[in-house]
Amino acid sequence: MEKKVLVALSGGVDSATCARLLMENGYTVAGCVLKMSPAHEGTVQDARLAAQQLGIPLYVRDMQKDFSEIIRYFMEEYASGRTPNPCVVCNPQVKFKGMLAAADELGYPMIATGHYAGLKREGDRVLLTRGASKERDQSYMLCRLTQRELSRLIFPLAEMAKPDVRALAEEAGLSCAGKPDSQEICFIPDGDYAGYIEERMGKFPEGEFISPEGVPCGRHKGIIHYTVGQRKKLGIALGKPVFIRRIDPEKNRIYLAWGGEEYDSSIIVSGLSETWEGAFRDGMRCGVKVRSRAAVSPCTLTLLGDGRARVAFDQPERAPAAGQTAAFYDGDTVLGGGFIEGTL
Repeated sequence: MEKKVLVALSGGVDSATCARLLMENGYTVAGCVLKMSPAHEGTVQDARLAAQQLGIPLYVRDMQKDFSEIIRYFMEEYASGRTPNPCVVCNPQVKFKGMLAAADELGYPMIATGHYAGLKREGDRVLLTRGASKERDQSYMLCRLTQRELSRLIFPLAEMAKPDVRALAEEAGLSCAGKPDSQEICFIPDGDYAGYIEERMGKFPEGEFISPEGVPCGRHKGIIHYTVGQRKKLGIALGKPVFIRRIDPEKNRIYLAWGGEEYDSSIIVSGLSETWEGAFRDGMRCGVKVRSRAAVSPCTLTLLGDGRARVAFDQPERAPAAGQTAAFYDGDTVLGGGFIEGTL
């Protein structure tokens, strides 16, 4: 039986090497690039070059209408004093949805991406696991995927480290072998997210910084410029280091706390999504990451109903930010994720 797979191509070294590895393993491979926004025109061109060098067909799928909802979510979260993670939301709602739809239309039973994450079959379900390279592990960003996506996925880079991926790309003669990793939000190439939001939503008003003692101590330049846990670029001199404890969009105030007081023992999460049905159990012990680059920390999960839960950390976590994703783990296996609502 012919093995066919549709690879999400971005023109970067990870996705191109992913395609190359599948070809070497006997798959019939085609590429698909998703155009998410006008800023992705360069991505489309880079993907065309990669497909040409690989000798595979490339399909371009316009996802701008779907992706506009991710942009709207991103802007509204910042306007509400929260800190969104658009990639976590985009993956199930746009990226993998678009890839699966394209695969169905074109007759490809499987899809593949260049993510550094793993998959493991256990009975009739497919488990999402952390990548072997803990420095590159991207399982956090994939924590809202479900069996619908996982059952049709291949992650060829699961066991690889970045230097090995670049070496394989160079050996294959791919011009993307030395291409730098993208660090920005994909639809904001210059990284100025606040400028991007204000260009579309208008200027956000200045407001008050509130000191740890509860009194006004300076002016902020608009709440979208700040996030919980931030310590730098506040323009505040109170004699001791301070950080942002809370953002109040209704009063347009940003509340500060002394450095060293930024740790919390528990949070409330909402919008829980499981990688398989029944992954979460009330009172279960598991691990949690409260931001993409945080370590996995042991915790106890108490289910509250309606997709909400209380997360009690074994050791206090630094400045969990409302709007960010909490990803849950059982060892290296991803259980799912939820959105941080606040601390207790």
